[in-house]
Amino acid sequence: MIRRFVRGDRGIVGEVATRIGGSSDLYADDGRLPINSINFHLPRRVHLRDLVSYNHKHNAANGEDNRDGTNDNLSWNCGFEGETADPAVLALRRRQAKNFIAILMVSRGVPMLLAGDEVWRTQRGNNNGWCQDSELSWFDWSLLQTERDMLEFVREMIALRRRHRSLIRNAFFTGKPVPGRDLPDISWHGTRLNEPNWNNATAQFPAFTIAGLTRNEEDLHVILNMADVEIEVSLPAIPDRDWYPVVDTSDRASAGIFRRESQRQIPTTRWRAQPHSVVILEGR
Repeated sequence: MIRRFVRGDRGIVGEVATRIGGSSDLYADDGRLPINSINFHLPRRVHLRDLVSYNHKHNAANGEDNRDGTNDNLSWNCGFEGETADPAVLALRRRQAKNFIAILMVSRGVPMLLAGDEVWRTQRGNNNGWCQDSELSWFDWSLLQTERDMLEFVREMIALRRRHRSLIRNAFFTGKPVPGRDLPDISWHGTRLNEPNWNNATAQFPAFTIAGLTRNEEDLHVILNMADVEIEVSLPAIPDRDWYPVVDTSDRASAGIFRRESQRQIPTTRWRAQPHSVVILEGR
């Protein structure tokens, strides 16, 4: 579902919200909790870089006439199949990869990464590389240096998740106020506050606000724009709190992450969400 959403499929924001919330429809009825849910956007050995670089599998090296491996990777190559030097395509691919990581880290459940995705590893479109004892499947440790942008983004997203108890709490969202506060544990929005696009067949945009579990924990506002166009949205007003940008995957100057010393209070009640981007704001 998240693959479909990030590549731009329309009209599935309600289902996406259910998955971000920990898939209570699959687990709650028999007493299981979010910890029983493993969030893994990249099954079938498709690396994150390949997921945003290939529409089709490229398994010729396996000697099976490209018949092995699944044909349904739910991927999008961002406009060009395979390796390219086009700077616009390359920038969009990195943004899409960061979108996947950001959504993973704000979702209820146990996050899981495929080793190498944190350093932009590729299998050159091969989605069934288990039989390859070659550079196709080896881990290239030099990527730790050459792909530090992606590595630092993943590290910072993990750190953000760890410092917010509201993200790792082992309970499903209820929409009811957090004890001691008037703010619901989660509020869902569309372009207008508290008006989610559950029944909109063309929607590619949800946003949600997660309340801190105590007055000392920052609130979070998450904006997910998977459309091809900029969308201007309203920001919720929370008494005695101001919004600060922490993540914006469209911001190339910051590599998508704003560290505390570089954050600036948002002076308005509106935000322009860029195409194919994830934005995370902290309210403090």
